[in-house]
Amino acid sequence: MASPPRFPLFDHPSPLQPLPRFCDALGGRAEIWIKREDLLPLAFGGNKLRNLEFLVGAALADGADTLITSGRRWSNHARLTAAAGARAGVAVHLVLSGPPLDPPGPGVRLAQSFGATIHQLATADRDEREAKVAEIADDVTARGGSPYVIGVGGTGAVGAYGQLLAGQEVVAQADEIELGIDRVVLATATGGTQAGLLAGLPPATRVTGIVVARTADELRPVIARTVTELGARIDPADIELDERFMGGGYGRPTAAAREAGDLLARTEAILVDPIYTAKALAGLLGGVRSGVWDSEQIVFWHAGGLPGLFEPLDA
Repeated sequence: MASPPRFPLFDHPSPLQPLPRFCDALGGRAEIWIKREDLLPLAFGGNKLRNLEFLVGAALADGADTLITSGRRWSNHARLTAAAGARAGVAVHLVLSGPPLDPPGPGVRLAQSFGATIHQLATADRDEREAKVAEIADDVTARGGSPYVIGVGGTGAVGAYGQLLAGQEVVAQADEIELGIDRVVLATATGGTQAGLLAGLPPATRVTGIVVARTADELRPVIARTVTELGARIDPADIELDERFMGGGYGRPTAAAREAGDLLARTEAILVDPIYTAKALAGLLGGVRSGVWDSEQIVFWHAGGLPGLFEPLDA
């Protein structure tokens, strides 16, 4: 895939760091490193900035003056779209699924700080959310504007191209320190990050997605299609998706996620949000403790989302 138009949102690679005390707490069974996408420099960081560099670039190349996207009220992608729009000087409309909070939660407040217009829905119904996005796009057009609609999570080949570059970035970092990456473990919600990494990493590197939203049956064809659109090849049967750590559903905390987050915080002073990253970390603990990843060199992909630490998830 040829490089899409790009609107730069950060200047330097996110850090790749070892987790020695965390590894020791797990019995030294694997060598674990962490890719700190949470330290990307805009709006509390997060890997969705990589998607947005190319999505905003495509929007500007199309002459758009308004970005429209959607998600849950704690959406990392929605918050970062608001920030990217502020940086690019374009309007942003966010359609957020409910139920709403009064006062609003941190994700909504941050998006408002960046100047986004919030359309808060009463339920989490996907059809209702998509209908509202279409309504807003029509209204912007009717007023003489030029909307650019970004899919949930910024998924699709244009956004995933940024994740392809992230895969190449971590390989370059690993080569500098003579680290051979056997496996990358990440949270998978819409599939774009996993698809991009599969396209950008060497074929021998396993990419294990810990499912935190949707189902493996929904995600597998989306990931396979996006990998193909990025110009790589994959057998859908080789896409690793683990659904065992989702618990009661998307956005619902689990005891395993809390344990994993506490262990990382107490050994390395690194925080993870309970919605995405802590569940992926629980999947990492499960894989290491099972013994099937013994002696592997593993990179855990910290996708960001730290404002979710302050989101009331029981509402």
